[in-house]
Amino acid sequence: MDTSQIFGTEKISRILFRLAPPVMLAQLIQALYNIIDSLFVGRYSDSGLTALSIIYPLQLLMIALAVGTGVGINTVMAAKLGTGRKREAEEYAGVGTPLAAALWFLFALICWLIMPAYARMSTDSPEIIADVITYGRIVCIFSFGLFLESIWTKILQAQGDMKTPMAAQITGAVVNIILDPLLIFGMFGLPEMGIAGAAAATVFGQIAAALIVMKKGFRKPEAIREFPQRTAKIFRLGLPNILMQSAYTFYILGLNLILSTFSDQAVTALGLYYKWQTFFFIPLGAMQTCIVPIVSFNYAAGNIDRCKKTLTTAIGFGMALMALGTLCFNCIPAQMLRVFTKDEVVTAIGSVGFHFVGISFLPMVTSLTFPVFFQAVGQSLKSSLLTVIRTVVLFVPLGFLFSRFGLNWFWLTFPVTEVITTLVGLLFYRRFLGSDYVRISA
Repeated sequence: MDTSQIFGTEKISRILFRLAPPVMLAQLIQALYNIIDSLFVGRYSDSGLTALSIIYPLQLLMIALAVGTGVGINTVMAAKLGTGRKREAEEYAGVGTPLAAALWFLFALICWLIMPAYARMSTDSPEIIADVITYGRIVCIFSFGLFLESIWTKILQAQGDMKTPMAAQITGAVVNIILDPLLIFGMFGLPEMGIAGAAAATVFGQIAAALIVMKKGFRKPEAIREFPQRTAKIFRLGLPNILMQSAYTFYILGLNLILSTFSDQAVTALGLYYKWQTFFFIPLGAMQTCIVPIVSFNYAAGNIDRCKKTLTTAIGFGMALMALGTLCFNCIPAQMLRVFTKDEVVTAIGSVGFHFVGISFLPMVTSLTFPVFFQAVGQSLKSSLLTVIRTVVLFVPLGFLFSRFGLNWFWLTFPVTEVITTLVGLLFYRRFLGSDYVRISA
């Protein structure tokens, strides 16, 4: 079945059930190895676990650049395929590899230079600073596997191939999981590398994943003179996703700095929340990945009803599945925290925080899905505004405001932010439905 049959005529729920499970499985394993990574590091040292929480925003920024650029390529390819211009779609795919290499080089160079200052900004502990520099430099400088895999994965997903990216991410995760204890603790004659071993396992997993998608995802660059124009269009379409993911970096960094005024344990508790949040937000991430090519294809083809149906179906699935996350965060928070740490201070702080953030999961489904929808239909301004409102206007200012009343009040930031963002998203969606193109095509 070709792309036009899959995206243009097949039942939306059937498409999502066909495309989403491979993505969910891959992201499940990704979340699993992130959790195992923290589990082993936490068993090795408490300072290493705090260092992972501090370096997490930079890892998000790296992922934002890689995945956001891939989403830009994915979006433009889906639009070209939706109008039958397969040759142009392949030409845009050819821009991906050199673009990934350029982004990796710039990111690695900047991170090498700023890592010591970044570490000192986040903590006063010499031990934690050393761990941040060690782990951060390794995962950032050797991140070329992540950049290439992200681009090649989005090229394949634009063509409806979800199985190869799934196999790649599973392979990467398995490599990471196997190497983690071997390199951290120095098993079977290998040197004991500590937190450096965790970083090395991560980059080896990324390289393994890139090798899997390389054969099908790599496209030979053509028409080099068109690179500037095509790169500009890719970034225009991918910018909302880059901003959305990058904003996570800055708001998590901001929240870390706010919590550091209370204690390093508070920073660790927030980091452990994001580890578990990643695991429970697999359904939403999969839905977002799958709806971009579907919505882009049908919007370009003038089939607005299918665009709306895709949005409501994805939100419905996300809400149903995320209810499980809400239950876990409110019923067993202490048990979830003790998986990683024996520090009772971290457990006490995190247990309170998990109750508050757990109730934010349901409104977070819509607050994160609306920006993806607007990005898919080419309305990058609405998508970017929602991201800015959520992460810049609300999260850090509200976090600072609520923290003035005490640490427990700080966690109220999460549900308040998600509810307000959802309301603004609904307002933007109503305006979208009233636009001339939508009314004419409906």
